[in-house]
Amino acid sequence: MQQVAPRASNSPEYSTAYHLLDGLNEIGIEYLFCNFGTDHAPIIEEMAHKKKLGEKMPTVIRCPHENTAGHMAGGYAFMTGRGQGVLVHVDVGTANTANAMHNIFRSRIPVLLMAGKAPYTTGNELVGSRDTYVHFVQEPFDQGSLVRPYMKWEWTLPSGVVMKEALRRAYSIMQSDPPGPVYLMMQRETLTQQWSVDEVRRYSAEQFGNTRGGQADPKLIGELADRIINAEHPLLITAYAGRNPRAAQMIAELSEFAGIAVTESHMSNNIPTTMPCFVGHSADAHVPKADVGILVDVDVPWFPADVQPKAHSFWAHIDMDILKQASPMWTFPGNLRMQGDSGNILAQLFDELKKKATPAFKQKAAARVEQLKSEHKAFSERAAKLAADKGKKNEINPHYLMAELNKLLDPKDVVFNEAIRNAGSVSMQIARPLPNTMMRSAGGGLGWSGGFALGAKLAAPDRMMVQVVGDGSFYFGNPSSVFSAAAQYKLPILIIVTDNTGWGAVKASTLRVFPHGEAVAADDFQSKLQPDVDFSKIAEAFGAYGEKIGDPEEVPAALARCVKEVRGGRTAILHARVTKL
Repeated sequence: MQQVAPRASNSPEYSTAYHLLDGLNEIGIEYLFCNFGTDHAPIIEEMAHKKKLGEKMPTVIRCPHENTAGHMAGGYAFMTGRGQGVLVHVDVGTANTANAMHNIFRSRIPVLLMAGKAPYTTGNELVGSRDTYVHFVQEPFDQGSLVRPYMKWEWTLPSGVVMKEALRRAYSIMQSDPPGPVYLMMQRETLTQQWSVDEVRRYSAEQFGNTRGGQADPKLIGELADRIINAEHPLLITAYAGRNPRAAQMIAELSEFAGIAVTESHMSNNIPTTMPCFVGHSADAHVPKADVGILVDVDVPWFPADVQPKAHSFWAHIDMDILKQASPMWTFPGNLRMQGDSGNILAQLFDELKKKATPAFKQKAAARVEQLKSEHKAFSERAAKLAADKGKKNEINPHYLMAELNKLLDPKDVVFNEAIRNAGSVSMQIARPLPNTMMRSAGGGLGWSGGFALGAKLAAPDRMMVQVVGDGSFYFGNPSSVFSAAAQYKLPILIIVTDNTGWGAVKASTLRVFPHGEAVAADDFQSKLQPDVDFSKIAEAFGAYGEKIGDPEEVPAALARCVKEVRGGRTAILHARVTKL
């Protein structure tokens, strides 16, 4: 019978919690966005121990609510591409992050969510046994199920000896394309186990790293190039290609070379809207006439209930996630699908088109470009016309408000657009000449923009972060937690609340489904919220600057005062009463 060798080591022993903090350093976690609980006692103890020894560990950002913590981690990763850690309390803390994990997962952002689990011993059999009431009520049968639909990977740590192996595995999966959140659960007794330094093996990034999307099959590239050369009405639709600077650049060059109309439908990460062939934020006018379409980094290119593609049209899909495997149903056309890095694949396509381009093709493409330039100009003129109407007292026109905000922004400033029913006015009026300087969550969970803006500010302190949020979404965002973190960690952001007195999306949905129903007859859509609040007072409680306005004539000066405060290092909120729902 084989004998198991006894543990023997000359290196010092430390708790699993110590090895956790050490392992987070090794995989490159710079920040831990935390909401601590009783299950974290071993981690808190080792944090104090490491500080005493002067040893490196991730910087702790304490967030009063887990929704803020999760979205802050998302905002940091959005700016840097590097996933960070979120540490929450057992099942209840995990449940409070579910909204953030949904948004982060759908937005393809890497985040390492970690949570304790209720202790499993009850009579001091092991260090860390149950010692308080909540330990008996915070143990569900399946804690992971609270966030499982939004995770690329999950695991419960069985032993501290594999602590660093688990962290490397988690990090490799969350950073691999398409990136996304992962979940690690750890029980308190496991965190208190003692392991020597040389028993807990290290796993290097070089040997156990993540994967990146590559190029496409040259045969498929050649087929798509042939289709474009013979096309009469080519169309490119994107949503988050702006996150990849090379993809944004290639869309601009490819569209102008081949005369391809470009739309940014349901934008998540912007491409520059200044490119000549950009024709707006809806593809509805172009989808029915497109004979060749290219879907690039997009989840919902159009609503099939509103518009259908031309019969026998040819569609290619270029994406890091071409099958949308996390969606039970996803039925958009794809005659040809190429999975990988969209910047690389579009560069391949551009090279192939240049090789095959004939004088006749170039002439036809140039004519299309001139037509698209006219459409681009019409889009800009329409935006200016909408912004010219200032609105009226207590109903400021959102287009005017956003156009005035646009005058105060630097090209590198980042706008987090959660205006929901007014999101279109934000996208239309705020010019973003640089890619990835306007972001919308690809998920459906409200209350994300404040945390994202804070995390982004932490990652890029030299840039102004602007949260544009509706009054309904502002409630969801746990604003007191956002203002607290902003003040405690000196992360000034600009917040614009577009207050239309309710949930415009709820009313609009009812109108679409029952345009002549009882709700319309009674003008009762269950969508109205308290109309006489002053959100600026919440900000003032945390030392931020706040104003509330309802007169359109006050807009330019009020915006200027708020921007001045933020650039001077103080968070500011402008609560604006806009056109009522």
